[in-house]
Amino acid sequence: MKADTPLVSRLVPSPNQNGRRGVAGPDILLLHYTGMRSGEEALARLTDPASEVSSHYVVEEDGEILQLVPEAQRAWHAGRGSWQGHTDINSRSIGIEIVNPGHEHGYRPFPQRQIEAVIELCRDCGERWKIAPHLVLAHSDIAPDRKEDPGELFPWDQLFQAGIGVWCTTNIKENEVLLCEGDRGAEVEAYQRHLAAYGYGLRIDGIFGDEARLVTAAFQRHFRPRHVDGRADRETVEILRTLLKQV
Repeated sequence: MKADTPLVSRLVPSPNQNGRRGVAGPDILLLHYTGMRSGEEALARLTDPASEVSSHYVVEEDGEILQLVPEAQRAWHAGRGSWQGHTDINSRSIGIEIVNPGHEHGYRPFPQRQIEAVIELCRDCGERWKIAPHLVLAHSDIAPDRKEDPGELFPWDQLFQAGIGVWCTTNIKENEVLLCEGDRGAEVEAYQRHLAAYGYGLRIDGIFGDEARLVTAAFQRHFRPRHVDGRADRETVEILRTLLKQV
């Protein structure tokens, strides 16, 4: 195995991989946190044949970048999920695991040197594979019903300032809730259509149920992380409308 980028300091080959299916190469960067007590524990799992999980890269808290799977291969990191109607996210993506204990083991801010390494790696992969900014995604974006990573402490705005991904802010001062769980009707359906148009997988049925709440929370976790409650307030809706213009 050969490193795909000079940013890699160490190769730790994982057997958990196979060929990409039906694509010429990746067009998504998918960011995760490891969600385990230590980087060593995460690395052991990502290279254990019995686990059947892997990623292309692991970024340690000190900024060290490890490569586990060649980019040309399909790593097993996304699991069940969808984006833009596609369900085989592993075939479409490069998976980057960022060492952090996650919500179950003491979620904490990501060290600056780690984020700087993530930015460098994302820039390198994005330039080589010509990945569109709006396809730099969170694991929670493609699997909002079961994942939260990399979570609300991940600095997506800092990545955007470095030219990675998308971001926007609003000037809304009175941020009332427009739609929430239990609501029904044409306004809910229009909101669901906007989420689906951006890429999220959800039913368009005019019912703001558990699915719409989870997708809204995933959207907020990525694009409005200071307040994640799964309710479509005015600011959330405005951010979504603004981002749709960039797709």
